[in-house]
Amino acid sequence: MKKILSIIAISLGLMACDLDQLPQDAISPETFFNTENDLLLYTNSFYNAMPSAEDVYNEDVDNIVKTSLRDELQGTRVVPTSGGGWAWGNLRNINYFLANSGKCPDKKAVAKYNGLARFFRAYFYFGMVKRFGDVPWYSTTIELEDQALLTKARDPRTLVMDSVMADIDYAIANLDASRQVTTITKYTALALKSRIGLYEGTFRKYHPEFNLPNADKFLDACVTASEDLMKNSGYSIYKATPTTAYMKLFSSDNAIPDEVILARDFSDELQVYHNLNYYTMTASYGRPGLEKKLVNSYLMADGTRFTDKKGYETMQFYDEVQNRDPRLAQTIRTPGYTRIGENAQLVPEFGATVTGYQLIKFVSAPKWDTFSKDITDMPIFRYAEVLLNYAEAKAEKGTLTQADLDLAIKPIRDRVGMPNINMEQANANPDPYQAAQYTQISGKNLGVILEIRRERRIELVMENFFRWDDIIRWKEGQALTKQYKGMYFPGPGSYDLDKNGTIDVVIYDGTKPDIKGAQLLKLGSDVSLENGAKGGNIIINGHITKKFVENRDYLYPIPKQERLLNTNLTQNPNWE
Repeated sequence: MKKILSIIAISLGLMACDLDQLPQDAISPETFFNTENDLLLYTNSFYNAMPSAEDVYNEDVDNIVKTSLRDELQGTRVVPTSGGGWAWGNLRNINYFLANSGKCPDKKAVAKYNGLARFFRAYFYFGMVKRFGDVPWYSTTIELEDQALLTKARDPRTLVMDSVMADIDYAIANLDASRQVTTITKYTALALKSRIGLYEGTFRKYHPEFNLPNADKFLDACVTASEDLMKNSGYSIYKATPTTAYMKLFSSDNAIPDEVILARDFSDELQVYHNLNYYTMTASYGRPGLEKKLVNSYLMADGTRFTDKKGYETMQFYDEVQNRDPRLAQTIRTPGYTRIGENAQLVPEFGATVTGYQLIKFVSAPKWDTFSKDITDMPIFRYAEVLLNYAEAKAEKGTLTQADLDLAIKPIRDRVGMPNINMEQANANPDPYQAAQYTQISGKNLGVILEIRRERRIELVMENFFRWDDIIRWKEGQALTKQYKGMYFPGPGSYDLDKNGTIDVVIYDGTKPDIKGAQLLKLGSDVSLENGAKGGNIIINGHITKKFVENRDYLYPIPKQERLLNTNLTQNPNWE
């Protein structure tokens, strides 16, 4: 039987408490917290803070495009009256536990479960700092009469992040050194420290406007945590046939423990499902598809750059996907694609993808296609991310060597039979296509940083909204304002997408043709091309102007109601 990571219901009555409310605790510290089992039962509730399946796969920044745009992409965010992510219930639950767990006489168990609680406090505050920057640091529970804490000002980001690192270090020192796919362990804590260190170190490096010191301290923390996990955990990159290994990693019903450090569990037996298959194959969820710049970023199978090829801009679908990094054909439908366990070859369905590049990452067997009936486990931490973090942190610090790339990037590329990054060549000849997308990089490692970012984008696409975090920490908000595009078509006409002799798509301008079995797309209605009847790339949401305000949009606003209740809370820059 599969255990479910975060669906353990216990009647604690501690969820969703605001800071200015008394806890409606259904347990008493005098009668609880007396045994290791009490500590286990209480801390099971913390797992509800982990991402849902939708939080993992539902990416929609500039990797994956949909028929609608988030407010963050349109530049239409406003200061909310309430909510807006300013929620503290999970923190109160954690701090209440830490205040009472010491009543258990089993001090070894107390240290272990305190480690778990402090992992989740670090995880909570990391999320709050990413969203708001400075936030009040609370390490104790707050009672209704404690006006000093209830009206506390925001603490500096530097203080909060130092406290976060102290929490995660305690977790690493006290959690079990074991590999458990559905349970937080020392290795999960190391993976979180790796993630936090890279984010905070690069945010401080690329955002001088916030005057945040010690970027290298956090990059060093990323490197040391990554090295510890790489050397001592036993995790590895999952390998199988290069043409299917990447796809199998994500389409497996059960998370593959060789690589997946922590996953959210789903089960037909326990009737715990998500909606991934249905999401990728219907028009109900915005018809998600890969964006053109990302498709162009996949290298050729021999490691050369697709965007160096003459005429790449006007290549049609069949030609552009030939001899590419095998992960492309394991992320979207390409010629020859078949569903798991079936033989029928399928082309992209434009009713399900707005760009034409239809997603297959995480897509499992057809029997799970029904609405909210999918059971593939969803990775929250996996080993490949740690390897990518390690390489990027060393590159940003200026200490990266070819040996580091061989250690961190080569195993990821080996999975699909791709050549490794050559550091000397990358720095001698930086990719102008990538450089145009990432405008803040400079220095001797420009070329290799571009290549590591390419690798990160391709390997981690559609996972955990990494792309939003990456754009924010790299200070590349301008990338979100570019026109989103899809497949290239030279104009109205009939198209055989997989070159099997059958017309798959007809783009027409005028009277609807009578062509059986083909997808019929009316120009200007079902599909828009850059130059209309003269052809071009598919244009998505061309009528919507995207905007990113550089001196405002890297942080979210503090809700109005919170600032009325606590007049010591300042607003983030330019959100007044």
